[in-house]
Amino acid sequence: FPPLYAPAGQNDENSERGNWSSKTDYLLSMVGYAVGLGNVWRFPYLTYQNGGGAFLIPYTTMLALAGLPLFFLECSLGQFASLGPVSVWRILPILQGVGITMVIITTLVTVYYNVIIAYALYYLFASFQSVLPWSDCFAWADENCSKTPVVSDCNTTLPNGIIIHTNYSYVTSNNLTCLNGSLVYKQVQLPSEQYWNERFVWIQRFGSGLFWSFLCSIFPQASCFSLHFSRQVVYFTALFPYVVLVILLVRGATLEGARDGIEYYIGTQSNFTKLMEAEVWKDAATQIFFSLSVAWGGLVALSSYNKFHNNCYSDAIAVCLVNCLTSVFAGFAIFSVLGHMAFLADRPVSEVVDSGFDLAFVAYPSALSKLPVAPLWSFLFFFMLLLLGLDSQFASIETVTTTIQDIYPKVMKKMRVPVTLGLCMLLFFLGLICVTQAGIYWVNLVDHFCAGWGILFAAVLEIIGISWIYGGNRFIQDIEMMIGKKSWWFWLWWRACWFFITPVLLCVILCWSLVTFSPPKYGSVEYPAWGSAVGWCMIVFCIIWIPIVAIVKIVKAPGNLWQRIVSCCRPAANWGPSLECHRGERYSHMVDPHKERDQEIPTVDGFVHKLE
Repeated sequence: FPPLYAPAGQNDENSERGNWSSKTDYLLSMVGYAVGLGNVWRFPYLTYQNGGGAFLIPYTTMLALAGLPLFFLECSLGQFASLGPVSVWRILPILQGVGITMVIITTLVTVYYNVIIAYALYYLFASFQSVLPWSDCFAWADENCSKTPVVSDCNTTLPNGIIIHTNYSYVTSNNLTCLNGSLVYKQVQLPSEQYWNERFVWIQRFGSGLFWSFLCSIFPQASCFSLHFSRQVVYFTALFPYVVLVILLVRGATLEGARDGIEYYIGTQSNFTKLMEAEVWKDAATQIFFSLSVAWGGLVALSSYNKFHNNCYSDAIAVCLVNCLTSVFAGFAIFSVLGHMAFLADRPVSEVVDSGFDLAFVAYPSALSKLPVAPLWSFLFFFMLLLLGLDSQFASIETVTTTIQDIYPKVMKKMRVPVTLGLCMLLFFLGLICVTQAGIYWVNLVDHFCAGWGILFAAVLEIIGISWIYGGNRFIQDIEMMIGKKSWWFWLWWRACWFFITPVLLCVILCWSLVTFSPPKYGSVEYPAWGSAVGWCMIVFCIIWIPIVAIVKIVKAPGNLWQRIVSCCRPAANWGPSLECHRGERYSHMVDPHKERDQEIPTVDGFVHKLE
């Protein structure tokens, strides 16, 4: 799949490190990495919640102001130096801890992302039944399970003309009728909701569900390990989800109530007054930031295998547009089916819409179970989720292995297979805690802390460091060495974003996230104090390497304190293009990293050592 897992070919520009065999491989890998589960289970809900079609205005605005500038910056950074997310910080040694933070957060998220893939896998296997197990209240359900709303009480008129409020059983037993607008519904759970909360969570506990616990962790990691050795797999994992989305959209559009669902999604009359609410703009910026997978290290890692003169500018724009259009397209497929579900239940669409786990494993499976040939549609949906998850998982593992490749190139050249296998086994053992009875709570805890403002913090330091300390104009000159000289007007927009607009937006989102931070909870269950403490320990462990590495760099630099700080804010002697033929006059003084590896690089454990 990525060139790291295949020997360098004869046509590779970088014979030591290897390059992508074709540009198509790279673009599909980037699309597979950027397009993930959030495009399917979060964006449609945000669009509906924030004014329908009007939400596309802040969404595209934030794409132009925050998402695309960061995406282009990271693609250019990795391609220019042919280095992964840690070693690429030769550009600014004092911030090399930012790269370590990205890799650690990616590793933690990879652990629970693996479990989410396993959830989809379990539901995929469960779909191979003539009757879906979550389609009705079977033996595993309790008295609160019901396929339809249950009336508990209402107002009714007695024969003598007196209006009373009584239970519904009294009304029916006496052949009375409820007054319009007086129905009070009992709190019940859909079969799919009870199946997710009770049945599925139950099988995860050790002992009774040991087989499923191991299956949940082994299969995705085994798939990532084995499929990494196939270059052709990306053509299937990146493209087939679009086939499934088209199939689901065509089927959903033919169902009764589909129009109502789509109107709820985009709004027949979009609510433009929502644009006056700051929360809408914050949601748009956050969704763009996380859906493009910027500041995770994966974009730098994948781009580092490009040939030096690849047009990373057009690549960045193409991948960002595909990602955003996929989100919009997925919304039509999701809401058309949810509209049919609301039609059958005689309920407004707003009462069946949800996001995240509740959309993927409760609302949408419930809607699919009501279709003819339900197992087929269920299989296609969960197979799509499985492929979306595996594609993102590929790139996440590639981020870690690329980091190891840069630190120990000779070791990886001889032992890439054992190292990759060892990494997948490590992630398997780390993920076991996420498939216990409390597994879903661990998944939610890691997602709540590590996948939130920790990444935002790294992104702020990344763009400020490169634009203001290394120098935005200097970085533009580096890009022009790859894609050719451009006019001053061409760079006007990028200068405005890199120097001011994007850093300000990211700082605002980061501060907002910290100010509005709330303790984690799953459903109605609030985490105990020690649970929040564990979450804080995880995020501190992720970001503490930023000051640690900065201090170590300063301590080891020569001169007085000010001279040490200044030297650490300058590029390292071996910063620049990997191959001598690409360095030109600007980098003619560069120390060849292939001949003299004396740059201090922190290992994954955080220790600083010299590569001999």
